[in-house]
Amino acid sequence: MKKLIAGIALFGTFALASAQTITFDQTTFDYGTIKPNSDGTRYFTVTNTGDKPLVVSNVKASCGCTTPEFKTDPIMPGKSAKIKVGYNTAINGGFNKMIEVFSNDPANSRTVIYIKGTVDANAPDPKPLTAEELKAKAKAEKKAAKQAKKVAAAK
Repeated sequence: MKKLIAGIALFGTFALASAQTITFDQTTFDYGTIKPNSDGTRYFTVTNTGDKPLVVSNVKASCGCTTPEFKTDPIMPGKSAKIKVGYNTAINGGFNKMIEVFSNDPANSRTVIYIKGTVDANAPDPKPLTAEELKAKAKAEKKAAKQAKKVAAAK
């Protein structure tokens, strides 16, 4: 009986040691000072640093002025995905918003990320995007639109 209990405990230890693990490229995105009605879209990169598939099951913003978009497709070990966060830049003043990310990571099933910044009419004009940045932005927007269609079709 003791061997059976020890075997179960040992198996449980290995089961917990091998799991999906969520990590972010950053947990706070600082917009800085931006002009009203400027582009409020930013991306957080989620990476699975574990050895089992990671599933982001839900992403909730703290208010209606922040709109997150994400995929529920499993993120395989060592792979990454993006969480798109949009902020309504028509609202003047400072902001500091919380976004909750829910996943199947057993140690961090709820992770909090933040966006912050200031919307000010006197903000300097944004620097023009390079050709590479424009290409990356267009690719990300196309991918997000495709995912939105996929999610809408699933509902």
